[in-house]
Amino acid sequence: MIGFRRALVTGGAGFIGSRLVTALLARGHDVTVLDNLSAGRRAAVEPRARLIVGDVRDPLAVEDALSSIDCVYHLAAQVTIRGSFDRFYEDLDTNVMGTANLLRRLPSGAVKWFVLASSMGVYADAPAPRPIDESHPTTPISPYGIGKLAAEQVATQILGMRGVPLTIVRYFNTFGPGQAFTPYVGALTIFITRLLAGKPPVIFGDGEQQRDFVHVDDIVAGTMAGVGRATGVYNLGTGRGTSLNQLAHLAIARVEPSLAPTYEAARPGELRYSVAGITAAREALGFAPSRSLEADIDEVIAEIRQRGVTS
Repeated sequence: MIGFRRALVTGGAGFIGSRLVTALLARGHDVTVLDNLSAGRRAAVEPRARLIVGDVRDPLAVEDALSSIDCVYHLAAQVTIRGSFDRFYEDLDTNVMGTANLLRRLPSGAVKWFVLASSMGVYADAPAPRPIDESHPTTPISPYGIGKLAAEQVATQILGMRGVPLTIVRYFNTFGPGQAFTPYVGALTIFITRLLAGKPPVIFGDGEQQRDFVHVDDIVAGTMAGVGRATGVYNLGTGRGTSLNQLAHLAIARVEPSLAPTYEAARPGELRYSVAGITAAREALGFAPSRSLEADIDEVIAEIRQRGVTS
């Protein structure tokens, strides 16, 4: 990352973005944050960062945020799979047109590297709970996935034409302390929040669907690793699958062993199997995830309990 010292983080007040901002500041970067605070929190942004409260779709806010910037980390997005069916217009407007607005406002010759945060949602479902690599078919089954794939494609085309290096990182299921509770995103946070309120976790479907749960600190490390080092598309996960039944029972054992999960009908847009193949990220980025659900669930429980969140 030598030579890149003035970074813009869109969505930098959010769960992942705020941790990225802190890590960049620790490396001596000057950091600007653009966030509309619809999901992010002002208090999550370190005071040393320059915070612009604005939307990635707003031309004036984006122009302000891009002033004197040499590297962009674009994380701002509507992040929900199930919710994207009801809110498909807002979802696509932010994730596709917001990305397009950012791209068209890039000052000519100023930005030397662009990192785009994408998602496992761009992939087609897998036939078995085995890791999938970046060549797995990209046939999304939700509006969210369609929008993230479109953002990847337009960024690849426009930045390629302008000669700006691009690293795309596809996040799998990120967990860790600081994730806000919503009904749609963050299975572990949802399960723990319900358990702390004395309610059982709710599983949609039979619970045997598998996800790759990767700690936010590993996601941040992988997001930073490509800049100045490698262009291309990379999965960021652990390479290990965990079923929702396993996740629920792990959370129950740590919080309230007297409860048991309840089950409801499966929801549209949810992948059956989603486990990251991370060989490419290991080889090109030196990506080496070191955290795990079993070792790090207690810090998540403690943080949610301290916040006093109830579902």
